[in-house]
Amino acid sequence: MKHIVTLCAAFLMAAAPVMAQDTVAKPQGSWATLSTPALKLSESLFNNWSKTGTSQIDLNITFFGNYKYTHPHYVWDNIVDLGFGYAWQDLDNSAQGGRFESRRKSLDKIDLTSAFSWKAYKDWGASFTANLKTQFANGYEYLTAGDNDGKLVSSFMAPAYLTTALSFEYKKPEWSVSLSFLTGKTTFVFNDDLIDSNYTYGVIQDKNFDPTDPNRVHTHAYFALGSYVKAQYLKKDLLPNLDLYARLELFYDYMKPTHMAWSEVSGLADGSVTTPQDCEYKLSDGETWQDLANKNWIERRTFETDMDFELKLDYRFSSYIAANFALNLKWDTDFNGMGKWGHLQVYQMAGLQVFFSWKTPKQ
Repeated sequence: MKHIVTLCAAFLMAAAPVMAQDTVAKPQGSWATLSTPALKLSESLFNNWSKTGTSQIDLNITFFGNYKYTHPHYVWDNIVDLGFGYAWQDLDNSAQGGRFESRRKSLDKIDLTSAFSWKAYKDWGASFTANLKTQFANGYEYLTAGDNDGKLVSSFMAPAYLTTALSFEYKKPEWSVSLSFLTGKTTFVFNDDLIDSNYTYGVIQDKNFDPTDPNRVHTHAYFALGSYVKAQYLKKDLLPNLDLYARLELFYDYMKPTHMAWSEVSGLADGSVTTPQDCEYKLSDGETWQDLANKNWIERRTFETDMDFELKLDYRFSSYIAANFALNLKWDTDFNGMGKWGHLQVYQMAGLQVFFSWKTPKQ
């Protein structure tokens, strides 16, 4: 019995390092989180000012969250990017009386992303990404400066874009490029009034759809299958306390040439077609059907490609105060456009903000 106990003890002593090694070698993941709410307020007042000006109060609230789970074999990255802002303008400079005739949105953004990626070879990997973009409140086109009851052109989930992509990814510490040839992009318009006003954002209605028909049936979603390219660049401390972020997304719907009805565009250009029933494209100011008909194959494919470009610069004065600049450019032939901008959508913002940041693990 004594020899058996001795052998068992020797076996356990020999196996302990192996068991400990197996325990240590077992891969473990960890969470890293970042939550940054921010408040931006700007104000200007003009009263009996010879150079004149418009008194204004602008209030923006933003929230950025990054919640990342890192495992030795994969990464699960979740991003929440929200923003909403409102501006009040005193058009006749009677601000001391508390009158602000003009009320406008200055920011409206919902951008949710979840990406699951794993490393394949060196800097190459694969990822599955789901992204949802929409807005909080109604968007209006205002025909006059003091008009607060403009024409409705967008609302919550109208439009909304859900993009899902299985991509090849090349990733470096500061930049990455993703490429997918099988990407699904679903456009939602859950607002019948917008559809009746022809703001369908590419959600194709029935051929016989008539907005005056009381029995009309609305189509609220369109699924597109196409190619998707996304490039990102993030440089912390480009200069001391200055951060740079740039993002470019391109999406091409394989069915776009059919929806654009290029044959009908040629007919509209030479006069053989007089009513553009199938072509959903709306001409911009100064644009003609002949301008579209003259485009070659490459120009047409480029014209049909959706583009979303974003640039941000943030300069940190302290741990709670920063100056920032943002530029967002979009190109989408499914948007009818407002005024001289046509299909190119432009958003630009600059200002000061107070922000707070919570990180785990703490640095």
